[in-house]
Amino acid sequence: MSGSAPVCHSIVSGARRTNAAEIERRTRAIAGGLQTLGVRQGDCVAILMRNDIAFLEASYATMMLGAYAVPLNWHFKPDEIAYILTDSGAKALIGHSDLLRGLGDAIPSGPAVLGVAPPPEIVAAYALDPAGLAVPAGAIVFETWLAAQAAYDGPALPQPQSMIYTSGTTGRPKGVRRNAPTTAEQVVIDAMRISVYGLTPGVRALVPGPLYHSAPNAFGLRAGRIGAVTVLMLRFDAEAMLQLIARERIDTCFVVPTMFIRLLRLPAAVRRRYDVSSLRFVIHAAAPCPVEIKQAMLDWWGPVIWEFYGATEAGALSLASSADARLKPGTVGRITPGTELRFLDDTGRDVAPGAVGEIHSRIAGYPDFTYHNDSAKRASVERDGFITCGDLGYLDADGYLFLADRKRDMVISGGVNIYPAEIEAVLATLPGVQDCAVFGIPDAEFGEALLAVVEPVPGAAPDPAALRAALADRLADYKLPKRIELRPDLPREDSGKIFKRRLRDPYWEAAGRKI
Repeated sequence: MSGSAPVCHSIVSGARRTNAAEIERRTRAIAGGLQTLGVRQGDCVAILMRNDIAFLEASYATMMLGAYAVPLNWHFKPDEIAYILTDSGAKALIGHSDLLRGLGDAIPSGPAVLGVAPPPEIVAAYALDPAGLAVPAGAIVFETWLAAQAAYDGPALPQPQSMIYTSGTTGRPKGVRRNAPTTAEQVVIDAMRISVYGLTPGVRALVPGPLYHSAPNAFGLRAGRIGAVTVLMLRFDAEAMLQLIARERIDTCFVVPTMFIRLLRLPAAVRRRYDVSSLRFVIHAAAPCPVEIKQAMLDWWGPVIWEFYGATEAGALSLASSADARLKPGTVGRITPGTELRFLDDTGRDVAPGAVGEIHSRIAGYPDFTYHNDSAKRASVERDGFITCGDLGYLDADGYLFLADRKRDMVISGGVNIYPAEIEAVLATLPGVQDCAVFGIPDAEFGEALLAVVEPVPGAAPDPAALRAALADRLADYKLPKRIELRPDLPREDSGKIFKRRLRDPYWEAAGRKI
């Protein structure tokens, strides 16, 4: 925003539509109010909300002050949220009132707390109890406070990106604090959001994923500034997504592979009911997409699907078009402009061309980052100016990037490296499988053994032995899970991403070991 108004025509949430002038008015009032609460350039403001127009307004206002918006995953437990509030040193916490009530006394004494009443569409979507929506004692009623604030009229300040706390697969979450971009660096960021997100002025954008995640956050904030229409999905539902695409003539959206899987499982008659011909740029990322799923989506939606690979720390490192996906099934594309990659072994040496190695990257002209309050951790992920997020992959002879797995997810069984993502990609396509997670558990003989946890399609009861037999037709024996368990509800976020840590950790804790 750089101190100026967003140029969106409207932001849509349920039946509510707001326009650029109203967003500008409220954003400046929030910024003025935050300033009176002591928020200054470089400070942090935590946001604990579901997808809501107020989420964008609070983010824009924070950035207007040159401060960092810190989106909080509202699925986190109170002690996890309390840790982030303390670690970030947040000067203010803006949250939906029921979520604040759920924190109880876990909120530290430092930040001013402002309670936002969940709007009617969120109350309905989440079946919230009206009795639990009052702003908790000690918190400020957001709308009452806002009405009394003077609009911010200070100078335009360099605007950092949101400070996203990583999911904390190992240890506590870490805040990725990226430097506010220089003018030249902002040019690089804007070019990336055009080429990778498809966000050009006048887009009609859909945000089906949670704004507390890195890519949906960046996508939603940018779309809300330059789009003709930005539609926030309250929570993901496959048919509801099709309805919104048809009703709002959506042309651009960001999704994750789980959403593709759920869309494809709609009955054919339901899928044919909705016109999706307005789509021109659908970008997906965040998790591996099974080849069969990707090809089926291309058959349905046509050559409008793109994929990028990147990370909160690294930025967007590769981009694959629909044509790339047809030509090189499973690729995450070619390296993006300005990006350099290295593939290293455990000793820090470059692996042979085409061999799997830990991916290290840098992007020319991209603003640097640190881990908030953890410069040692930041130093540990860098080697010779290249950083790693722990992913394993390789470049083929034609320059296409393929991922093997997360280094921390890789299982070493009997001295053999096994990549669960490969097994999950096959398992997800089998009849009766809604979703799945494969990971290593302690094994007395081999050190680790594979366990697959399957969430069945509602009403289905796949036989674990039959699933294992089906896997045996497509995977080497050493890749077959030793056990397959069925669970009706895997722990997950709104995006569909599975909390694999919550599945895996109990097995290692019971064995008195950590990984």
